[in-house]
Amino acid sequence: QSPDGKRLEGLSKQLDWDVRKIQRWFRHRRNQDKPTTLTKFCESMWRFTFYFSIFFYGIRFLWTAPWFWDTRQCWYNYPFQPLTSRLYYYYILELAFYWSLMFSQFTDIKRKDFLIMFVHHLATIGLITFSYMNNMVRVGTLVLCLHDASDFLLEAAKLANYAKYQRLCDAFFMLFGVVFIVTRLGIYPFWILNTTLFESWELIGPYPSWWLFNGLLVTLQVLHVIWSYLIIRTASKALVRGKVSKDDRSDVESSSEEEDVTSNSTKGIFSTSSNGSNRLNGHVAAGQWTGE
Repeated sequence: QSPDGKRLEGLSKQLDWDVRKIQRWFRHRRNQDKPTTLTKFCESMWRFTFYFSIFFYGIRFLWTAPWFWDTRQCWYNYPFQPLTSRLYYYYILELAFYWSLMFSQFTDIKRKDFLIMFVHHLATIGLITFSYMNNMVRVGTLVLCLHDASDFLLEAAKLANYAKYQRLCDAFFMLFGVVFIVTRLGIYPFWILNTTLFESWELIGPYPSWWLFNGLLVTLQVLHVIWSYLIIRTASKALVRGKVSKDDRSDVESSSEEEDVTSNSTKGIFSTSSNGSNRLNGHVAAGQWTGE
């Protein structure tokens, strides 16, 4: 809780404490509920392990798939395309993970981008389920693999920050930013959306679920633009201050924690105060940051 000025003055008179002492008490009380650095490190390590493993599993699987090199192959002989066991397990693993992110978002500390991440997870789960039910798994695997490409780099940056390797943290973040923008603002709209919007229309015509499917994909693209803006803003601050100031896209706690975040704004991208106040989540999930 963060009492306003009137409330602070009333408590000061009631307890015979000065206002500054009461503010410190409330700040210390809030800090007791914050997770330790070890807890945050373990959470990021779990997400890094998953994102890293699933991304390279996807790359290995898709490398020999014809639709990885020619997106028109996603629609040839649709919907009579075989569902292999590797495709099935890839989809089930991704769907289970994003459901876990959806549930954990409500138990974690509420963050500024809660609504954005909620929409992202909802759209992602909807796309995975919808594409599986309609046997659009070929283009679905492309979307999944592309979104996993940058997420493990973000978690690596968080791990470096928790281990107090600031230069390594900043390097991972810059690499993450480049990969994120290239994949989400380059490959995704010009290859993925191009095949779902235009190539599918040309090869199989406007099927009944075309509008819903592409509506969800375009929703993801809108979120990509928002997050890319925040990444660029963070990188711009880094050029001025000499290091990335903080994670602007996600993982900033609710407004009650603003004073702690502000007081540490000159630290690294995912820097925490001495009590570990700035908790990190990710999606993109995402997201988080993710992914997705």
